[in-house]
This record gives sequence, C-alpha cells and structure tokens, in this order.
Amino acid sequence: MAMAVPISACGITLQCTNSSPYSSGKGCKYAGQPVRALPIRILTVGKARLPGVQLLVDEYIAKLKSYCHIDDVQIRSNPKNARNARAQVDDEDMAVVNLIRSDDWVVMLDERGLDISSEQMAELLGDAGNTGASRLSFCIGGPYGHGQQVRKRANVSIKLSSMVLNHQIALVVLMEQLYRSWTILKGQKYHH
Repeated sequence: MAMAVPISACGITLQCTNSSPYSSGKGCKYAGQPVRALPIRILTVGKARLPGVQLLVDEYIAKLKSYCHIDDVQIRSNPKNARNARAQVDDEDMAVVNLIRSDDWVVMLDERGLDISSEQMAELLGDAGNTGASRLSFCIGGPYGHGQQVRKRANVSIKLSSMVLNHQIALVVLMEQLYRSWTILKGQKYHH
C-alpha cells in the first residue's frame, strides 16, 4: 500500500499517493538551499541496453555522484517468458516490487502520471528528503507498463513527456532530469 506522505511542491502541500495535482509554478523553493540527498535507485524493466544508451547512463551516473548516491538496476523484461501480456506485466511487477524497501519513497514513471516541470522535479527531490524515507526509487516499466503492485506502492506517478517513450529513452531523459534537478537545487548554471 502506498504511504500517504504530505509534501510541498511549488507552494502547494500535497498528499502524494497515486495521483496528486502539482501546480504549474516557476522557480524552485529549494534553489541554493541545503537539501537532504536521498540515495536514488532507478529500476528499469526492459531488454539489454544499446551501447550508446549505456554510455549516456554511465555519464550521468558519474555526474550525479557529486550530489547523491545513485544505483542503476536493470530488470529483465518478461523474466518468466510468459506467453501473454498480462502474465508478463505481473511477473515484471513482482520483480520490481521485490526490489523496493518498505521505507523507499517511490516515483513511478507512467504516461498517465503528473506532468511536471524541471523545477518541480527538483522540488520533488527536495521534498522526498523530508519524508523520512531512506531512499528514492524511480520505476520505469516494461513494454506493457506497470503492474498493480507497483501502482499501489508508488507515492507519486509522473510522466516525462506527453508522448510514450521507449524504456531506454525514458531512462536517458530521467537521468538528465535528475542531473538538471540537482543543478537547480544547488543553484548551478546548467539550467537556464
């Protein structure tokens, strides 16, 4: 079951469970202020990564290490070779949920998630540090999306685009946005 954790984003206090409206504000309340850096774990369901994608992921992990610990976990798509999509999603769902701790703050990436700006992503990172969680886990689903267990466990669901993204592209976009978020939080010049 998802923990209902009050967080504040762009001046609005939210109960983040499976759906909460973020406001569309500019700026970030944490910019240039100290923020508790939670370790980040990215759980990605999918096939083996293309070499170029892995190169970009490794580059962003190296950049992010100066801000927080980051763990990149790949979960094989269709781990039990199920013959139908529902069974495949259930198997992937179980594999992901088994890697989430009870004190993780879970962000599910989903095409129907909240549409947030880079500044709001930075606030999400800052707010997550105030929840009492020991780790921030981002979940990227497989070709058929997330199962019910991940959906129930997620504290918040966000989308990276209005378009559907392949899991490898979603991972690269997420990594860049995490780096951008940390530069916003630190008041650095990467984000204009």
